[in-house]
Amino acid sequence: SSMLSRPLRAALAERLERKEQALLFLNRRGHSHHTQCRGCGFVPECPSCDITLTLHVSPREWRCHYCGHREIATPACPRCGATLLRFSGAGTQRVERELAAQLPQARVLRLDTDVARDRARPEQVLLAFARGEADVLLGTQMIAKGLDFPRVTLVGVLDADVALHLPDFRAAERTFQLLVQVSGRAGRGARPGEVYVQTCTPEHPAIQAAALHDANLFLDPELAERREAGYPPYRRLASVLFTGRDEGDVERVAIAVAAALATREVAGVQVLGPAPQALARLREKFRWHLLLKSANTTRLREAALCALEAAAAPGLPRGVSVAADVDPGEVL
Repeated sequence: SSMLSRPLRAALAERLERKEQALLFLNRRGHSHHTQCRGCGFVPECPSCDITLTLHVSPREWRCHYCGHREIATPACPRCGATLLRFSGAGTQRVERELAAQLPQARVLRLDTDVARDRARPEQVLLAFARGEADVLLGTQMIAKGLDFPRVTLVGVLDADVALHLPDFRAAERTFQLLVQVSGRAGRGARPGEVYVQTCTPEHPAIQAAALHDANLFLDPELAERREAGYPPYRRLASVLFTGRDEGDVERVAIAVAAALATREVAGVQVLGPAPQALARLREKFRWHLLLKSANTTRLREAALCALEAAAAPGLPRGVSVAADVDPGEVL
């Protein structure tokens, strides 16, 4: 029922007694990422994106973190009127409130996109923490790396699983990187540091490798999986993204491009898709994609160029944008 486990609360109280500082990391802003009425099942969703709205407090709103849509968060269900709303998926605002309730003596600074946009610049928050004006710095990825606070002897990762299971082959890699980076914020001064990682999957290689400071525990199984599936570094990727306001047009263009690539049969290039993106609608535009795989860079680029040319063929809908990205940073 709390984002702060008993061991972590005890460790935080110990740091307060010793006049040391702590960092708490949670890569989710807002208060709760999912709201549902237990009476009728209503879930507030963004009208422009295929995503549920995130509850924010002060002001109390439901917000979309992709397009910026906002609407008042009512205490009762907008559909049936029942006061049976259930909130889950905690963000930094909820943790801030829990800290105030469970450790009222702690001086807490929060740093996330909301604070940086509405209250203070990030450097102001960090300078205040460096001057000792707070005991705990709570934040998102903004506090994960590049910070050197010698009085920080405790780092708490509140939910290491936030991005671990996303449908992206780099999800585990990014989780491992973040855990290593944020763990490095503890013990940078004369006193040793300690890191608490809260997770529902402690057996995952990314979690184990970060906890045991052994990169090979992650790299060996991860590389084996990527070799078998044909992902980087063994093969290179190109993503072809189709976006437009008419879902049928986007689908037709994506299917036509995939058919054209199959006809041309670029040697050594595997074509996956087309299929809707994981986030199938974003800012009122529908999204489909193709994924191209090849060990040959020249042929991969040739296939990506063929895809762009095929999308411009006569007879296809004109309201669809097509973009090819070789070596994409993510495939979501």
